[in-house]
Amino acid sequence: MEKNEIDITTAQRNDWLVAEDSTLLSACAIDAYRASGPGGQKRNKTSSAVRLRHPPSGLMVISEESRSQHANKRVALRRLRMAIAIRLRPRDAGIVDLAALTRAYVTSDGRLRLSDRNDDFPMVIAAILDHVHLNRGSLKEVAETIGVSQSQVIRILSGEDAAFAEANGIRESHGLTRLSRS
Repeated sequence: MEKNEIDITTAQRNDWLVAEDSTLLSACAIDAYRASGPGGQKRNKTSSAVRLRHPPSGLMVISEESRSQHANKRVALRRLRMAIAIRLRPRDAGIVDLAALTRAYVTSDGRLRLSDRNDDFPMVIAAILDHVHLNRGSLKEVAETIGVSQSQVIRILSGEDAAFAEANGIRESHGLTRLSRS
């Protein structure tokens, strides 16, 4: 098993990615604490920072930017979904139909248009990284599957620093050069 593989199936991982916030939150250990740093008296007197630990995946994320615990929970959930998408390569990675998943986001001129705020973004990133992993770091087959250029795949990965780093890690593990941001 490689460093980022975990003994889960793609279906299990994808269930976490599409779960309702309340369902994903119920699978987590939640710690609220007082964040340190600038922000005045309120920040130092309220436990608004949030740490989510997701035991099934072994991942942990934090959010302490807001003075609102509720807002920090939302941000932490988004970070957890992205961590699941980026860091977990299931044993059966690649069974997601990448072409069908991205079809709605490919324009007629062959561009992949998907905002990082879109609810499907974590799933698309996970599927792209699964396919990069299956294709031994090559982006050519991934781009052909989606129906876009390799530069479009690089662009979508480079929109999320951790996803870009993961793709480069996969490439390096197969002796390929690092991608550069275009």
